[in-house]
Parts: sequence; structure tokens; C-alpha cells
Amino acid sequence: MKLLYTLKESQRQALSLHDGETIWYCVPVDLDFDNGMHNARTSYTDQTWIVVTEERLVTLRGDEKTSEHLLADCEKIKCEHQVGCGIVTVFPKEGLPECVARFSMRHIIRVAYAVRGAQTLVQAIQEEQNPKMVSRVESREYEKYCEKCGRALPGTSKCMYCDGKSEILKKFMALCGDFVGRLIAISLLLVLLAAINMFNPMVQRYFIDNALANGQGTVKDLWLFIGLTFVLTVGGMICWIYRYWLCVKLGASLSMSLRAKLYYKIQVLSLSFINNRKPGELMNRVSRDTKQIRIFMEEVFGDMFSTVVTMAVSLVMMLIISWKMTLLSLAFVVAVLVIIRMFWHHIHTIFHKQWLRADDLSSNLQDILSGMRIVKSFGKEERESARFTEKTEAFAAIQKKNETFWAVFFPIMTFLLGVGTYIAIYFGGVQVLEGSMTVGELVQFVTYSGYLFGPLSWMTHLPRAVMQMLTSLNRIYDVLDEEPMLADKAESKAFPIQGAFTFEDVSFGYQTYEPVLEHISFDVKPGEMIGLVGASGTGKSTLINLIMRLYDVDQGRITLDGYDLRDVQMESLHSQIGVVLQETFLFSGTILANIRFAKQDATLEEVIMAARAANAHDFICKTPDGYNTYVGEHGYNLSGGERQRIAIARAILNNPRILILDEATSALDTESEFLIQQALNRLVKGRTTFAIAHRLSTLRDADRLVVIDKHGVAEIGTHNELLEKQGIYYGLVNAQLRMSSGEK
Repeated sequence: MKLLYTLKESQRQALSLHDGETIWYCVPVDLDFDNGMHNARTSYTDQTWIVVTEERLVTLRGDEKTSEHLLADCEKIKCEHQVGCGIVTVFPKEGLPECVARFSMRHIIRVAYAVRGAQTLVQAIQEEQNPKMVSRVESREYEKYCEKCGRALPGTSKCMYCDGKSEILKKFMALCGDFVGRLIAISLLLVLLAAINMFNPMVQRYFIDNALANGQGTVKDLWLFIGLTFVLTVGGMICWIYRYWLCVKLGASLSMSLRAKLYYKIQVLSLSFINNRKPGELMNRVSRDTKQIRIFMEEVFGDMFSTVVTMAVSLVMMLIISWKMTLLSLAFVVAVLVIIRMFWHHIHTIFHKQWLRADDLSSNLQDILSGMRIVKSFGKEERESARFTEKTEAFAAIQKKNETFWAVFFPIMTFLLGVGTYIAIYFGGVQVLEGSMTVGELVQFVTYSGYLFGPLSWMTHLPRAVMQMLTSLNRIYDVLDEEPMLADKAESKAFPIQGAFTFEDVSFGYQTYEPVLEHISFDVKPGEMIGLVGASGTGKSTLINLIMRLYDVDQGRITLDGYDLRDVQMESLHSQIGVVLQETFLFSGTILANIRFAKQDATLEEVIMAARAANAHDFICKTPDGYNTYVGEHGYNLSGGERQRIAIARAILNNPRILILDEATSALDTESEFLIQQALNRLVKGRTTFAIAHRLSTLRDADRLVVIDKHGVAEIGTHNELLEKQGIYYGLVNAQLRMSSGEK
């Protein structure tokens, strides 16, 4: 996302930049303090800007400064999320806070990044560092609106109206380059098919003028005409069938290639990208959009080029026969092309809206099928059926509207194009009666006009097919062009992990304007067990996500054995981590396949040892097929405790150096929990372990407890040390004891 917009020279002069002072961040805001909003007609010079240099934070309205603050005089600069809008507040070292800018939610991410950059400069100045040595904040989100036309980007990173089409077509042609042999064969067949189509009217003209019209034809001439017509017809049919087969094969290959690339890219993309997309939307890009490419190659691609060749040659032949008749018959073609161009944007818009509705429908269906147990548990079948019916009706309504438009638009265009043929027949018939044209020439001309106007009628349908194909390509390449936010560097290291972690002033938020963790700092020794404690929503699981490097920190750094976690090879890191998450997920398959997921080459003996350690072997042996028992979708054929134990077995199968337990015993009964806790106590020895548990008794034996509160580390110490402090942890323990006493 762009954080440094270019100001006009008059605005730069209004800033009065000092020697050596440069603009670091410059972003627009769109709300006045009197609740007025800058609309699309607000001129560039009247726009309000937040400008950050290494010395100042300035707000400009047009060519005038509305506020100015020296960073050295600021205690803090904050971007705050309000109801329906956001504000930027400056907290000076002396005096009252000042709100310097207001903006709609459209700009909140961009402004939040700029303010974070300004706050980084403030901290550097407070720590007596050179601000110019501070790294500039970079945005990890892409633009939500096109900079050129201002249109919202509907889930894609490029605007279809401005600069998306040419780039997408170039990429598509590059993809087609992998199948150049088939393309050449298709092209040759198209040329041959066009030649056959052009030769057929010549045979008809010769037979009519030299055999029928003068009455001198013989049976031999008739058989010759029938034979040539038969050969041309059969030859054309063979070429068409073979061409169609090659197009089908090419479409299937392209679709398969795109589908494989999409699936792989979704696997390697960062978790933040996946979370920002609806499941149904991603499923449609892999399945429906690639299918649309296949359909286009099968049904449109070959016909499109053969039609162009046939039309071009037909037009030339018509001009040779009678250029006057040709020009008269083409009068309505210009009108049709103008009308199609006028409706081009409308066609794209209505079908893009239809596809967005389809994405929403697919996502809703996926959610309901995945959560069917919850739906039935709460008895909400009727409600969910009504919601799905409502979405289906909305999709059907827009689909009906679009198809109605096309059902009216297409016949009108076809009729207008057909008028050209009637003109040709009329004026040609007049010339035949006058003797200036033979009957054969008229038949030949009318046949060629059919070759010209017939495809033109078909080509009125082409904008819809092309726009559907371009929309699908845009959605496909939007994923393929996405760069993973988390990726290995060239110098990334792979090494046996010892397990020493250091958190150095770590801050992170899933949304830039809503920090989850702020200024986290503590050390973890190799083999130490750390219990993470705190109320729900304080950021415990987020800290786990950062340790596993599912996300990168926004500020500060995490080191592992002295290396920045961002410099550790991700495959090496994840292969040495065992994870049991709060939400137990099993893949549809056998128990054996689920446990082996962590180590595909594990022997059956290793799997059984892991299952025994997780107290899962006994119940597995009681299932009908043992380790080959099918667990069902998401493992729903098993109880919650059984799924949890299989997840624990999966986590410890590869003998990890780092063990992460996020409520690992939450779904177990008392007896199983006791046995599992004994197993975990053995497993954590010699491994660096991070454990989250709401039942604080399970963390009693942890080496240290880290209490997270208000986005930061509130307390650190052993169980007894924290009880002696009588702080937050002491209060949590007492609360659980009182609750336990109440239950008794």
C-alpha cells in the first residue's frame, strides 16, 4: 500500500522543508473536523494530507498548514479507531493531546502505517538515536482502491479498467507458450478450414454459371459438383473435429496447469492472505475460474480466430465481386460495433457482480456444511435454510437480470447484422435482372456475406465470453502474483534447534490499527517450560503464532538460538516444532495418516510409540479397523478427547525440539487428563515448551509463567513467586479456586 504520495510544488513550499529534511510518509485523509467529507470531486489541491518528515508531523489542507508538531516535542503519536472513522492524536510532552486529522475507514490502514512510522521516529529521538538511521515502515497490504480511477478493487490487487487487462493477457500468452506445438497445429487447421470455406462458394458459382444458367451442363458436371462439395464438406468437418479436439486438449491442459499452480501458491502464501479471503472465494478461483478458462479455450478460442480469418477473406472476396454492394451491406455493422462498445463496460460490471454473489453463496454453503453439528445442536436448521435461500434468491435475481439483458441484447444485434444480408440480396437481384451480374456471382456474394455477417452475429456474443475469461484470469493471477509475506531469504539458516528464545520489544497486530501485543520482552532458556497465562483475548495464542512464525512481528524481533527468527529457514523451523492447537483439526482419512502427517516416512512402530505416549493406542485398538479407521470429515467420527489425543500423538511423532501446547488437555475427561499430563511431563523434558492453559493447575510445574495482560507482559515468575506477588496471577488462581469450591 502506498505510503508516500507526491505533493505539488506549492504544497512542498508550504512545508518549508529545512536543508537535509525529507518527506518519509505522505498520506491523504478525507474527513474535516466539522464532519464534512471530501468527495470524489474534491480537487487534488484541496485534499488534506498527513506529512511526516524525520523532524515534524504536519497536516496540510491544500497549500496551507493546519497543524505542525516537532517529533522531538512529542511523547506519543497515535492512530485511534473510532465509531465509523479514525483520528490521529498527538500527545505532546507538555500540554494537552491534540487531534490533528480525521478520516473514514477507507484510509485507516494507510494512516495507521504512517502513524506507526512517525511513532518509530519519535522513539528514536527519545532514545537519542539518529532518525535518519531508522528503517522506514513498509505496508504489507495492497491497495483497496484503484489510484487511477478510484474504483474499489473487488478482492484483486489490480484494476481491470486501468492496467490489468494488458498485463493479464501477456501472462496468459506466456502460459500458452508452454503449449506452442498445439497452438501451431490449431493455427494450421484454422487456416485450412478457412481456405475450404472460401473455396466452396467458388465451386457453386462455377457450377451455376457454366452448368445450370446456360443449360449446357451435363450429368458429369453434376457429379463433379456433388463430388467436390462432398470432399470439401467432409474435409471441413474433419478439420473442425480435429481442431476442436486440439482446443479441448489445450483447454484441459491450461486449466490443469493453472489449477495446480493456484493450489500450490495458496499453500505457500502467508496465513494472513488466506484469512483475508473467504473460503468459497478461494475455492471458486481454483475450480470455477480455471474451468472458465477451459470452456473459453474449447468453445471460443478456436472459433474466434477461424472466424476472424474467414471474415477477412470473405470481405476481400465481396469487395472483388462488388465493392458498392459490400459498402452498402456494411452500413449496419458500424452501428453494431458502436453499440457493443457502449455496452462493454456494463457487460463486465453486471457479470462481475454476479460472480461476487456466487463467491458469497459458496462461502456460506461451505460454512454451513462445516458447522452442521453446531447448526443442529442449536436447532437452527430453518434459520440457516432461510439465510441460504435468501442468498440463493439474490444470486438468482442478478443472474436472471443478466440473462434477460443478454436475451434482449443478443437478438437485437443479430437482427441489425442480418439487415446487411437483405441489402446484398436486394441490390444483387437488381443487378442480375439488369444483366450486370450473373446468378453465380450473386450466390457467391450472398454466401460470402453469410460468412461475414453470420460470424459478426456470433461475435456480438464474444464480449461476454471475453470478459468472463478476463475476469477469471484477473482473479487467478491475483493469487499467482501475490508474494508471500513470509519467505526464506537467500541467507536463511537451517540448524539443529536448541530452543533459546529472546523477545526484544515485540509488537504485533493482525490489523495495523488494533495491536494485540505491544513491547513484549523476555528470555527463554533451552529446555525451559513457559506457561502463558491471561484472560481470553489478551494475545496468548498470538504469541504462539509468532513463535511458529505464522506471522512476522510488526516491531522488535524474536531470536532463536541467537538468530533472528526471520533468518531461520522455515522448513527447518517447522520440522522441529510439535504443535497441539486449541482447535483440534483432523484431516479426512485414517488415524494412521493423521498421525503420520507430521512425519510422512514414520514407521508403524514410531506411530504406535507416539500414540502410546499420547494415551491414544488403547482406544485406537478398540476401533473397527485400528489405525486404518476412517476418522470422517474433520475427525467427527471420534470424540473430542480422542481427536485431542491423536493431535498430541501427531505433535510428538517427529521428536520436536520445541513443543507448543495450546489447551492441549482441554477436551479430556479427568482420568485421561491425568494420564496425558503425566505423558506431557515426560515429553517436555529437554524440550523448550510453550503451554497455554486456562486451568492453571496444569501449569503448576512450568519453569516460569508469563502473564499477559493489556497487550503486554504483566508478570513473570514461577508459580510460587507469582502467588507471593499477589498480582494478576494471584487473582486468577483465587478465582478458579472459588469457582471450584462453588462446584463442590
